[in-house]
This record gives sequence, C-alpha cells and structure tokens, in this order.
Amino acid sequence: MNGDLSFIAVGPEVAITAAVVLLLMIEVSVHPRPWVWGLIAGTGAATATALCGWQWWWLGRVANDAGTSFHGMIALDGFGAFAGLVMFPLVGFGLMSSWSLVVKQGRRGAEFIVLALLAAAGGHLMAASANLIMLFVGLEVFSISLYVLVGFTRNRVSDEAALKYFLLGAFASAVFLYGIALVFASTGSTSIYGPGGVAAHFQQTIVFRPAVLLVGVALLLAGMAFKVSAAPFHVWAPDVYQGAPNGITGFVAAAAKVAGFAAMARVLIAALSWHIDDWAPAVAAIAAVSAVVGTLMAIVQDDVKRLLAYSSVAHAGFILSALLVATGADGILKVGDAVGAMWFYVATYAIQVVGAFTVVAVVAGDAEGRAPLDRFNGLGRRSPWLAAALTFMLLAMAGIPVTAGFWGKVAVFSIAVDSGYLWLVIVALVATVAGLFFYLRIIVRMYMEEPDGEMEVARAGLGVRVVLVLASAVTLVLGVVPWPLLRVLRADATLLVQVLRDAVLL
Repeated sequence: MNGDLSFIAVGPEVAITAAVVLLLMIEVSVHPRPWVWGLIAGTGAATATALCGWQWWWLGRVANDAGTSFHGMIALDGFGAFAGLVMFPLVGFGLMSSWSLVVKQGRRGAEFIVLALLAAAGGHLMAASANLIMLFVGLEVFSISLYVLVGFTRNRVSDEAALKYFLLGAFASAVFLYGIALVFASTGSTSIYGPGGVAAHFQQTIVFRPAVLLVGVALLLAGMAFKVSAAPFHVWAPDVYQGAPNGITGFVAAAAKVAGFAAMARVLIAALSWHIDDWAPAVAAIAAVSAVVGTLMAIVQDDVKRLLAYSSVAHAGFILSALLVATGADGILKVGDAVGAMWFYVATYAIQVVGAFTVVAVVAGDAEGRAPLDRFNGLGRRSPWLAAALTFMLLAMAGIPVTAGFWGKVAVFSIAVDSGYLWLVIVALVATVAGLFFYLRIIVRMYMEEPDGEMEVARAGLGVRVVLVLASAVTLVLGVVPWPLLRVLRADATLLVQVLRDAVLL
C-alpha cells in the first residue's frame, strides 16, 4: 500500500469537499432555504464518518494491515480512521447546536457551514498525515477555517478574538514549520514512516546534529501545544473562547483538542520515539503546568466561557499524561495502552465540551460572545432539562464516577504511573479535586441562586435537543461500560504501533 494513490485513504476528505462544492454551487445558483444547506452538510459529514468507519473495519478485519498512500503522505490506519469517527460527528453536532446562528446569518450561513466542514477535513488530515509537510498543510486548513469562524458575527468582541487567534496562531504555525525544517536538517527527511522516514532514520543512523534535532523537537512540541491550549501556550484560549459566537465555540474547542492531540501522538510517538527520554520530561512539565494554571485560573472566572476555557487548559494537561509511554518488561514501548487512553479521553471530553457549550449558547444567546455566570442563576427552575444536561456534562468533566470523564482520567493517569511519573499524577489529582469547585460553582448558580429580575425561559431547538441527548447518552454509557471501547482502542493502533515494532524497536 506504500507509494500508491489509494483514494480509500482520502475518501472522507473527498466526501467533505464534494459537500462543500455542491453547497456553494446550489447557494449561488438557486438560493435555497437553510434546511437544504443542512441536508447537504449532514450528508457530507455522515458520508465521511461512514467512510472512516469502513476504513477502520477494513483495516482490522479484512486487510489486517496498514500503510501509507500518495507516496507516503497520507497514513491509512486505524489511528486516522478513529480520528475521523470523532471529528466528523463533532462537526455535525457543532452545526446542529449552532443552527439558529446559521439561520440568523442569512445567505452568509452557507459560508459558515462551509468553514466548519473545511475545519473538520483539515483536522482529520492532521490526524492522518504520514509526513510533516502534509501535517502542516492540514494544520493550516484547519486553523484558517477556525480563525474565520471565531470572527464570523463581525462584532467587536468576535473581531478581537479572531484577530488574536490569527496572530498567535500564525506565530505558532511559524514555530512549528521551523521545527519541521530543523528535523529535516537533522534527519534528511520529513516523512514519518517508510525506510527513509524519520522513525527509521533513528534506528539505522546516528543523528549527525543532535542539538539541532532537539531544538526542532522543542519547536514542534511548542507548535502543537499551542493548538491544544496547553500552558504556557494557552494565552489565546480564554479570549478566543469568550469572543467566539457561543453557537460554534463548542466545536472550536473540541476540534482543536482532537486534531491537536492526534498530531502530537503521531509526531512524538511514531516519529520521535527514539528520543522519548528527551521529550517526555518536557511533556510532563507542560502537563503539570497546564493542570495547575488551568485549575487556578478557572476558579477566579466570572464568565462561563472563560471558565471552560481554563478548564480546557487543565484537561490538556491531563491528556498529555497519556503521551508518557511506558516501557514493558520486554523493553518495547506500550504504545497501544497510551494511544488507547489518549483517544478515550479526547473523544469523551470532546463530546462533553460540545454538550456544555451547546447549553451555554441557548442560555446566553448563540450569537453573543459572552456568558456571565449570573445568566445561569435559577436555570434549574427556568429550564430544568437544560440545567440537568449541563450539570451532567460538568460532572463528567470533573471526573465523577459513572461518567466517561472518570474512566478517561483513570486511563491517562495509569499511563503516567506506569511511566514513572507518579509526581505528575499527584499534581493532576490535586488539580482535579480543586476543579470540583468551579464546576460546582456553576451548578450552585443553576439550582440555588435566584435570577436577577425576570429572565426568559431558555428554549432549545430540535438540533440542540438531539446534541444534548446524544452527548448525555454517550457520556453515561461509556461511564458505565468503558472497557469495550478502551480494549478496542488499545488494540487498534495499527500503523502507529506497527511501525514502532517493526522498524524502530526491534
């Protein structure tokens, strides 16, 4: 499968591109009603999801193998396929939760949908890239789409958020690209896999310029840490989350985590595992700083969106724990366990954050850029089911048992303990306990505080209800029976594990 032009590998991107082209052509030609946009976008996202599911099944049950396509640029493996199974439903959830915002934009609503679809395609391309250059291309498609989405409503707050996101994101992209250049200077390749790839180079050759390589790895890590909003590269997140239209903030937050951590695992574990002793301490330090800074800053916020933004910084620290891959008794890295734990946490957290921001959009207004805490006073009496959904999402983020968030934390913390980073787990557990304060603070507002004056009942459309029901169901089911999915994810790293076993570690 190496070196060929297999369109199986890019099937999801083709489906999304076809939906984008069709949507734009129909909008320009006949100016249809908004439900036609939704039908086209939903069909495209569903088709892309189905293709990723078929890839996953085909690789595991029929081909029983993995490889690369388009001359080593695109990976065809279970890792990338599962990324699509998370990313493409997320864009569907994001559009359903922001549908009233789409309708309010008039004809510009078609552009909004196109940007969301392109962001999903770019994010999946990041996860499926087998070459650092292709990873950078996916990163730019993903990031530029999000920059425009954040500032889509064209008011002062969203414009400021979009500009800050663009300027800092462009700088982070430049840092990442410089890191690619230094890795290429050290190894002579930008390909992650294959006989001439970065991973194989470390097995076959002594790196001629180790200092240059380490600087390159540091720059790659900084660029990817920015994307997942890990401290100290998180300064964009609170302002961007707060300034972005409430309707789309959940998708922006969730998609950044999915794409960013997929790229980080692909680069650090698959390409740079030979230097794990060099980058693992840095990752552990970033994880600890993220957990502490995110938790402490979230405690003092009086806006729900900023609170959830700092909460996402803390969660980035928790997820980073999974990348500290342990070495088994046979001397081989336990990559399957680490990747499985990471994906379980990322997937479940993405669903929870979309659900939480969906409620925020209904309560505070989907086109608004702020969500002050007092807007949630008495929500339990005004809209009981919305309050119940938000409460469940917050408790899951806090890691309360019988939710998927609890098992996600157990999974990633177990990886850190096995890797010898017990101190990091202690820091993360303290941050988790402290984090209960700001999650409970919102819940107390909803059930124990009186609203300031007369506040209208928050009304949710059909799309919002579907998102909240599905998010709550997935969070509950995976909180009760997490092991089937965890076992599948741990066993299905395919190419990510296969290359390490066959080309690097033996």
